[in-house]
Amino acid sequence: MNTRYLNVKEAAAYLSTTERFVRRLIAERRIAFHKLGTHVRLAVSDLDAFVRAGRVEPVTVRWSGGRVVA
Repeated sequence: MNTRYLNVKEAAAYLSTTERFVRRLIAERRIAFHKLGTHVRLAVSDLDAFVRAGRVEPVTVRWSGGRVVA
């Protein structure tokens, strides 16, 4: 298995976020990461899993008499 690892800067670019956000995810243990001495690396597969876990499905809203009906 050939896993690609990114540093924090690369992970932030991959997620289109800031480095600070990625570091906060790591500090709060909200995303899996690998520690190599003093270096932190994130697997692309873990970043993809994090994005998938945050997916919110759309809901269908029906209107009846000007009110939302679930």
